Amino acid sequence: MKKNWILSILMSIVLLGGTLIPAGAYASAADDTTTSTSSEESIVDYDYEEEQQLTAEDQEFLDYLEALEATASYEKKALNAVAGDTYITSSNRKSFFLKLNNTVIPNYTKYVSMLKQIKPENAELKKIHNKLIKGSYAQLEAYQLFKKSVSKTTINRTVFKQGNDKIATGRKSIEQYHKEIKAYGESLGFEM
Repeated sequence: MKKNWILSILMSIVLLGGTLIPAGAYASAADDTTTSTSSEESIVDYDYEEEQQLTAEDQEFLDYLEALEATASYEKKALNAVAGDTYITSSNRKSFFLKLNNTVIPNYTKYVSMLKQIKPENAELKKIHNKLIKGSYAQLEAYQLFKKSVSKTTINRTVFKQGNDKIATGRKSIEQYHKEIKAYGESLGFEM
């Protein structure tokens, strides 16, 4: 069933995107902060009979997920660029700075910009989507703080910790988004 396959892929991208943030990489560089992330893969099954027509609300939800899919490549590029960094020291500070400056921040900025352009008409979906924007924007601010903290020859631990705090704030909002989008999809009859 084609609808099943499309929805599964779209929701996997949506549900995995925000949880792949490599916060551990940044936490280890800050002296007094430790965090970890875990990623779960969610599979979404389309619960409707094949011959049943989609309602307007169902179609808007699928359109929304499709719009999110268009943003995924930018988010993925940004997250993959920093995924291998586990500890920031004075010896790898410059390479981390270059990753942030040349790959992470430009791609994540594009991702956040594209998220802001998605405008669901449904009020409930719009409210849920705003949590994703809020969390993703906090993540972007964190990357900018990390860049600032490693821009000089010595790592500014205070600014670095502020970046970790922004990551935590963003993660909370994104996790709330995931809970609410899952509940919303299930309320429409999508098995998530």
